[in-house]
Amino acid sequence: MQLSNIKKIVVIGPESTGKSTLSQLLAVQLQTLWVPEFARNYLEELGREYVENDLLEIAKGQIAAEEKAIQQANQYLVCDTDLYVIKVWSEAKYGRCHPWILEQIAQRKYDLYLLTYIDVPWADDPLREHPLPEERAYFYNIYRDIVMQSGSEWADIRGDENQRLILATNAIQKLL
Repeated sequence: MQLSNIKKIVVIGPESTGKSTLSQLLAVQLQTLWVPEFARNYLEELGREYVENDLLEIAKGQIAAEEKAIQQANQYLVCDTDLYVIKVWSEAKYGRCHPWILEQIAQRKYDLYLLTYIDVPWADDPLREHPLPEERAYFYNIYRDIVMQSGSEWADIRGDENQRLILATNAIQKLL
């Protein structure tokens, strides 16, 4: 299949909202590949607190993983996050975002965003930073604004694991 025919789907949303679970389930259902969040492995192996420049390295790693996976994808590529997440993270922590990341956001296009809601219980994880309900709502609203202004189709994904998979599948079927 030509790379230009691959539909790129991004699962996006605040921390601990089931993005990785949904990405994996969709990849199985669609019989294709998914691109895990590069930041998780990077930060787990870092051996120190991250600094602002690490976000640029994470962005480069996320893109490289996506470019590699799309070569073997079957009709769809499911991405567990995109550079918008790094932009939001950078702006929240450092008040700015590296220009290279912003340039890449402007150049990269996706066919569908699946925005995961905060109705999933918070799961403690040393890599997560915003557990309070008001923080989760704040970031959900930022991501909602991003997907609404992205120019791509998007769907709000809520409910339990099964409901989320149904909503995501329905949104993907609308792409066809």
